[in-house]
Amino acid sequence: MASRTFRIWRGEQDGDGQFAEYTTDITEGMVVLDAVHQIQAESAGDLAVRWNCKAGKCGSCSAEVNGNPRLMCMTRMSDLPEDLPVTIEPMRTFPLLKDLVTDVSWNFEVKKRIRKFKPRAPDAEDGTWRMDQRDVDRVQEFRKCIECFLCQDVCHVLRDSHKHDEFVGPRFFVHAAALEMHPLDTEDRLEELKEAQGVGYCNITKCCTKVCPEHITITDNAIIPLKERVVDRFYDPVRNLFRIIGGR
Repeated sequence: MASRTFRIWRGEQDGDGQFAEYTTDITEGMVVLDAVHQIQAESAGDLAVRWNCKAGKCGSCSAEVNGNPRLMCMTRMSDLPEDLPVTIEPMRTFPLLKDLVTDVSWNFEVKKRIRKFKPRAPDAEDGTWRMDQRDVDRVQEFRKCIECFLCQDVCHVLRDSHKHDEFVGPRFFVHAAALEMHPLDTEDRLEELKEAQGVGYCNITKCCTKVCPEHITITDNAIIPLKERVVDRFYDPVRNLFRIIGGR
């Protein structure tokens, strides 16, 4: 058993905040969320922290641990430097509610604005479709998302430039890609991706891919293909020529 020091952000909505220092004993196998719960029990009963499954599948306990966006329940104490305090603070991209809890409701409002799945007519009279297995496999990766919003937190377009009104963020490009690449979907989302959802703002730094706890290849497999579709539709010179000739 070893004693470790933690610097945890304490503050409330529309108020000033600061780091508070706590010390607690760490045993083998503990994760950061275990330590936070122990600190709650020992010395900070009013510390606010969001969590649920403690198994890396609900996405609730997202925070910044030593400056890195992480799931606290999946961050082992043994992987953090033993000679330095463990610093824990809330995600910076979203408004603070209290301590380590942020208001992520903006994300759910964004999701409502994305056009829903619209299937084509069945291929057979019995109401079934025919699909290539490769097309089905392509979208399965995107369905692993647990909506922890760490990719949203680390994206500089939201984190630093605060383009929340013009840019939906990597999580919802993953959602759009799952729909756009579905072999049965017929909905057209490209103009909205270009204009209202701001896919052009992404400059492909791949920071979202690096922090994804489900290892979704967000940039290469979702965002870049969406960008390519937008470019083909709106910026391809041959298409533009036909549009001019056709008066459209």
